[in-house]
Amino acid sequence: MAAHFSSGKRKVNVVVLSKLFYCLLVFMVPLCYGGRFSTSHQKFEVQKHLNRLNKPPLKSIKSPDGDIIDCVHISHQPAFDHPHLKNHTIQMRPNYHPEGLFNESKVSTSKKSNDGPKPITQLWHLSGRCPEGTIPIRRTSREDILRASSVESFGKKKHRTTPQPRSADPDLINQSGHQHAIAYVEGDKYYGAKATMNVWEPRIQQPNEFSLSQLWILGGSFAQDLNSIEAGWQVSPDLYGDFNSRLFTYWTSDAYQATGCYNLLCSGFIQINNEIAMGASIHPVSGYHRSQYDISILVWKDPKEGNWWMQFGNDYVVGYWPAFLFSYLSDSASMIEWGGEVVNSEADGQHTTTQMGSGHFPEEGFGKASYFRNIHIVDGSNNLRVPDDISTFTEQSSCYDVQTGKSGGWGNYFYYGGPGRNSNCP
Repeated sequence: MAAHFSSGKRKVNVVVLSKLFYCLLVFMVPLCYGGRFSTSHQKFEVQKHLNRLNKPPLKSIKSPDGDIIDCVHISHQPAFDHPHLKNHTIQMRPNYHPEGLFNESKVSTSKKSNDGPKPITQLWHLSGRCPEGTIPIRRTSREDILRASSVESFGKKKHRTTPQPRSADPDLINQSGHQHAIAYVEGDKYYGAKATMNVWEPRIQQPNEFSLSQLWILGGSFAQDLNSIEAGWQVSPDLYGDFNSRLFTYWTSDAYQATGCYNLLCSGFIQINNEIAMGASIHPVSGYHRSQYDISILVWKDPKEGNWWMQFGNDYVVGYWPAFLFSYLSDSASMIEWGGEVVNSEADGQHTTTQMGSGHFPEEGFGKASYFRNIHIVDGSNNLRVPDDISTFTEQSSCYDVQTGKSGGWGNYFYYGGPGRNSNCP
């Protein structure tokens, strides 16, 4: 039966639809029509969480991208909300770096001498720096939390998002909604990993999807007890409210169920560096057939204290994950992975067009495809070395693919990524 409306009702309906569309555009569905955070109790919980995350700063810096970077006293950072860290003495430097870190070959890192990778920094540095004795923390906004499905889920990955190379069956792909293109090693004890990756700004189709490139340090099984330390760059409009490429870390000790978080959005990671902000925009980024910009990340286990340290580039020891956070990783890792991950929500019944890396397939090569180069692992003698028997994995190579190689300047490397939906990936 046909529906009939008076002109007045039609106007009301148009207004209602317009408001709803606006809400969807700015990712603020929770604020519309009562939403998930409408009660006074829920609003109180949001404010309480903001107070917990945003520590009183000694100085604040307005980044060109709209971020506020708070310079917080090092002893007041979120890590020390953890009950086991109440009386913790901050370790201001690692006891040992991996052997071989400072005497790696200084040969050119480019495929062509005139267009190799360029230095990279963070966008907020254009507006100022944090003083000694503080750490830079990206301020969390009310809007950041409201984009999450709940206060509890804010800053957390969903369960079962780690690439599991031996189980690439379609049912698992559709269940998790996450797809990967990675290189990995397993079958030994690993005490760290290092790689250099170029940074892009991949296009994201849906606000609840993301695209990232990272390394994974893994221990335990892929079921309920997985330990994971992760670091890299990501574009995540749901987490950050924009489409900028940002430096990030993640950790979990129970397969993303209750423990862990991104960056400093829970207690755990202890930052000691006053120059690098977790979750801040990376600037500049690589362009197709233009200059390439890459970052180096090293994560390793201090043989003396047992803490897992992270270094960004050649100059910035950022901080550490205390050993007690983990079960399996308190000893060693059993698998290392490097590569890309996207969320495929299949919002319109088709594969997402969210890009991985540059959005181009590996065979396009330097200046067009995304890469990881100079891949290393840290062995039981705390030596940085080239891994044996690198394998690759992708759930659907017609959507996102990976290709490995070796060369003098780049050592072990691989190109990876893709456009998502295309004529071969419907």
